[in-house]
Amino acid sequence: MYDLRLTAEQLEIRETVRDFALREVKPLALDPERLQRFERDFPPGVLAQASQMGLRTLGLAEELGGAGADNLTACIVAEELAAGEVGIAAILARTSTLARTLFEAATPAQRDRFLPAFLADDGFHLAWAARDDSDDVVANYHRAPTGTNEGGITARRQGGGWLLNGAQFVANAPIAKLIVVEAASADGVQTLLVPSATPGLAVREPKAFGTGPEGEGVRSWFHGSGGELTLHDCRVPADDALQNTKTDDRRVPLDEALGLGIGRAAFDAAVEYAKLRVQGGRRLIEHQAIGNLLAEVAVNLEVARNMVWRAAWASDHPEAFADRSLDDLPLTAVAKAFTAEAVYQATLQSAEVFGAMGVMRDMPLQKYVQDARVLRYAQPSSLSAKLAIAERVAGFRRASGR
Repeated sequence: MYDLRLTAEQLEIRETVRDFALREVKPLALDPERLQRFERDFPPGVLAQASQMGLRTLGLAEELGGAGADNLTACIVAEELAAGEVGIAAILARTSTLARTLFEAATPAQRDRFLPAFLADDGFHLAWAARDDSDDVVANYHRAPTGTNEGGITARRQGGGWLLNGAQFVANAPIAKLIVVEAASADGVQTLLVPSATPGLAVREPKAFGTGPEGEGVRSWFHGSGGELTLHDCRVPADDALQNTKTDDRRVPLDEALGLGIGRAAFDAAVEYAKLRVQGGRRLIEHQAIGNLLAEVAVNLEVARNMVWRAAWASDHPEAFADRSLDDLPLTAVAKAFTAEAVYQATLQSAEVFGAMGVMRDMPLQKYVQDARVLRYAQPSSLSAKLAIAERVAGFRRASGR
């Protein structure tokens, strides 16, 4: 049965992560000089602290050395961290989620090779160079995938392994010590484990906002760490091929949870300011127009959170679709379509409370608006999410492109 009540363990985790974000993360993220320079980098020591709290291995099964947290807990943690700094939250969410997928699908030999190092090193992060099929629903609405996904990474057999070539933007790539690469081959898509030190592998990290010659041609609108992964005759042994990775369309709504954190941080800042600022003899929050504005933000964020939690709970309980407790809709796409717009509007409305101060570079609201805009246009886009919902409503079943 769908139940919004959190367990005692989930409540404890939420309070612990919220306290960490407020004490250790947010002061760094909102440093006026950092905001003035539009900096996106952050001290690596914060990531190490989060790892020591178990947040890097949060989703990994207990028998493999992790916390064994479910998807709902992962989304709760992502929101709390993003309320402090979305970049740090994005890195940890990607590594934690990928760790579960990777090590559950890995062979015993692959686990013996990579898992001990992953558990022992607080700086051991993961990246996934996945083939991007998110726009296929836009280009081929109500049609079968064309299978002509150009670009990306290719693999061809050579000797006892694979030879990889190609380039692709990959989140977490600059800091990852192990990258899972999906490559197109004559035998279909191959999923391969590639350590970052493998000869022929290089990562180019863009400058902020893609400025300068080194940033040209590299996408820089992302949260956390990211860069262009280039593979040139990169040799990977056949034993490092990963099998049986899940491709279920009911993915974990982590990006949407990150958005909630951004929206909540902007809303909290607006409420705090409205309680302090006096205008016309009364605090701003006592003015009807401001009260109505903040109420609208609160409603939209609460509805968005319910949608994210429902999608996360459904991904933890796939049997709820089988017994028809839930409608057969892509709930994460539903959450994406609503949350991306709701959070963006929430940040804009929160900035309105500050008046002209809301756009100043050394104030946090300009950062929150920018952060929300990134998620609004990130892949999968709101358009592809809406079209995926429309296909499901019409009864069209899209075949996996992998």
